[in-house]
Amino acid sequence: MSPRFEYLLRLGDDALILGQQLGFWTGHGPVLEEDIALTNIGLDQIGQSRAWLSMAGKEEGQGRDEDRLAFHRDQHEFRNALLTERPNGHFGDTIARQFLFDAYAVPLHDALSRSRDPEIAAIAKKCAKESAYHLKHSRGWMVRLGDGTEESHGKIQQSLNGLLPYVGDLFVSDASSQTAQEEGWGVDLATLRPQWESNLESALTESGLERPKATPEQLGGRLGRHTEQLSFLLAEMQVLPRTHPEAKW
Repeated sequence: MSPRFEYLLRLGDDALILGQQLGFWTGHGPVLEEDIALTNIGLDQIGQSRAWLSMAGKEEGQGRDEDRLAFHRDQHEFRNALLTERPNGHFGDTIARQFLFDAYAVPLHDALSRSRDPEIAAIAKKCAKESAYHLKHSRGWMVRLGDGTEESHGKIQQSLNGLLPYVGDLFVSDASSQTAQEEGWGVDLATLRPQWESNLESALTESGLERPKATPEQLGGRLGRHTEQLSFLLAEMQVLPRTHPEAKW
């Protein structure tokens, strides 16, 4: 697997899995406005995934388009960060997961928009506009829940405590990430951590939430080692195209 193909898969798979997760909220949001917002953010993620996976398919050169990559790979072939596959849980769990990812996606897309590859730069510039809104939305809810009632504060704090150990995959620096930086078409993901930390600390200060004591970070998603949650998600996401692979709408 070439470093470039691997890198593009990571970008596409993160967005795909988050988009699928948010899709489960359709018709189940706590209020109508939020139901629509989560659905639209999920659609943004799916759109981003299509762009990155389409590019990955071309890079691979084996005739697989974005649909083949999304629906006809097994769990161990996915390269999404473990954070993105954490269960939706209650509304606070979903918001905390989204915030932790958005705080990373904004500096990611900003950096990629300066890529030497014009196609990567163009995709990233479009993604950057969406990610800026996503961060504004999820950060707003982090503050609203953290600075709200005793119950909302306790729940979002618990969500944050449970999800922070899963952010490590976002910043893995390996041959793929380092090659991207060296060749100028991407960014070494480890360099994004300081901005992510700044985004996190800013939200914690305003919301009154606290950062839990450091715990070992859970890694493996970038290497295809996933939790059972991903297997459940893929089973539902892939059942139709795998059952009827030649179906046409």
